[in-house]
Amino acid sequence: MATVSGADVRWPVRLLASAAMVAVVTGAVLLLRSHVPVLSLLVLYLLAVLPVAIWWGARLAAVTSLVSVTVFVLLVPPVGSLLVADSREIVALVVFLVTAVVVGNLAARSRQSALESARLTEEQSALRRVATLVAESSSQSTVFEAVTREVGRLCGADLARMERYEPDGTVTGVAAWSRVPDQLAVGTHFALDGLSVAREVRRAGGPVRLDSFAGATGEIAREALTLGIRSSIGCPIVVNGRLWGVIAASTKSDDPYPAKTESQIASFTELVATAVENAEARGELRRMADEQAALRRVATLVARAVAPDLVFAAVAREVVQLVGADTAAILRLDSDGLATLVATHSASEQEMLATGTRWKPEPPSPTATVLATGGSARLDLDSPSPADQPDFVRLEGVRSAVATPIIVEGRCWGTISVASRRDPFLPATEQRLAEFTELVATAIANAEARTKLTQSRARIVATADETRRRIERDLHDGAQQRLVSLALNLRGTQSTVPAELPELGESIGQAVVDLQEVLEELREISRGIHPAILSEGGLALALRALARRSAVPVELRLEITSRYPQAVEVAAYYVISEAVTNTTKHAKASYVEVGVEERDGALRLRVRDDGVGGAEPQQGSGLIGLRDRVEALAGSIDISSPVGEGTVIEVALPVERVEPHTDPS
Repeated sequence: MATVSGADVRWPVRLLASAAMVAVVTGAVLLLRSHVPVLSLLVLYLLAVLPVAIWWGARLAAVTSLVSVTVFVLLVPPVGSLLVADSREIVALVVFLVTAVVVGNLAARSRQSALESARLTEEQSALRRVATLVAESSSQSTVFEAVTREVGRLCGADLARMERYEPDGTVTGVAAWSRVPDQLAVGTHFALDGLSVAREVRRAGGPVRLDSFAGATGEIAREALTLGIRSSIGCPIVVNGRLWGVIAASTKSDDPYPAKTESQIASFTELVATAVENAEARGELRRMADEQAALRRVATLVARAVAPDLVFAAVAREVVQLVGADTAAILRLDSDGLATLVATHSASEQEMLATGTRWKPEPPSPTATVLATGGSARLDLDSPSPADQPDFVRLEGVRSAVATPIIVEGRCWGTISVASRRDPFLPATEQRLAEFTELVATAIANAEARTKLTQSRARIVATADETRRRIERDLHDGAQQRLVSLALNLRGTQSTVPAELPELGESIGQAVVDLQEVLEELREISRGIHPAILSEGGLALALRALARRSAVPVELRLEITSRYPQAVEVAAYYVISEAVTNTTKHAKASYVEVGVEERDGALRLRVRDDGVGGAEPQQGSGLIGLRDRVEALAGSIDISSPVGEGTVIEVALPVERVEPHTDPS
């Protein structure tokens, strides 16, 4: 059976309304004809044409103009009787008809321009509101809800939902908005087994429209039919080149969405992508920081030559927290082929196997695979209790397990393994466990050996420094460049705003100012992670930049004319940076003296302040971290901080000259 669209229904109604207005004007003309020249009354019909043009467009206004002339000719004498005899009346009627059509067209265009201007203003306001949330690093859920709400309102939708693609091939609703009492599901996993915006967007890789769900199958299609949704439109959310999710707007009306709806939604998907990228970047930074902190804590235990069982217990505890495992275990492979549990830790209060328990690892457990191959292994299961799996899987309800070998002096000494009763571990879990196996191996081989301890510290420091450099480089080449480009684009957009829209121009200008502030904050964060000037200009330029930013006056005395190995320059910079930071935060000093010179084959640093003193060299992660960094380079550090006499830090770092350079300052 054929359906009748909303536009088909409204057209006769609008035509009747136009006829009614013509009738009203004709009545007025009949009343005034005895007092005013008849042809002059034609202009009154513009009172019917103009509202029609403004409300319903130029086409219906032209029809109204023609109807007005026809009615005037037929019902208003003496025009009807003189029309054939007098050409003046014909000319007047034609002029009126042309004028009415032109005026109606202009009025319709003016109305359309006003509506478009209002739409753009509303769209920019919505984008600005969402961009503010993104710039303020609001939670992902807050941004998702705001974007979904703004998209639904701007598109004139009845319902809207943002969905995230999951690794298992499903989608999850992460935010929803509704103009009607009905609500779309949030937090529910939907299989892409039938007609849906999410499925079609994934197939097409771009925006899609669904004009009807009639006869469609699948979970999302059934939900749409239940809620009375007639049509939907959706746009992909692409994060770092991968399809992350989709925003879908749905309506219960038969009218299609305007042609520009996809571009409207796309503007918001870019903001969502930025929010997700920022959240992932912050998560990566936190993960890196947590990992480095955990590695440093374990390394500290190794450096203090504590008993191996204490190191094992600490490693098990750290990896449970670091990778989100339910349990962690360290096993030793014995010569008889059995494995001995030497340490274990659980995230819950669940009872664990006793230390010293022995058994023979059997395939397909990851531990057995590690012992057989010498490499990392994992086991991911769809069900927590398949009958063909070993006891530890069935009894403990394990869904995912990862094991990494502990290699000591070229042989597989044992394994570090983690298990989860929930979701599979991330792909990088093996690498993260491997970081700990190196420390465990060092403790096992010779916890008191100075050479191996120094190498372990050096690896940790180098990893941290390389991570800092990589993050700083990624921020500089990625997010900062994108923000600069976006600011330039906004400036270009602002210059094209018509003079009659000053508020829009001011709004765009404010957005540019806000964006520049965000860019400056990002640059400050980037400098804090790893100053690019240190790699590009050397230690002297980096220290001058540090002094300029210091809240406490810094007096520099730099007697260096060479570049030094990267590790030495990085260590020297962070020693001085940490010392100046501690002075600013704790010393209540009025100034800081910093001296750097090369003497007797070593780069010598001296940092002195006139603060309250009393610093404890063996307390505080900052000072301990400085000592680790210096000793990792076979250097020495001395800290003197009598109470009331300020603090003096003296450091010597063995160096080799890299290349001479001229200090541009």
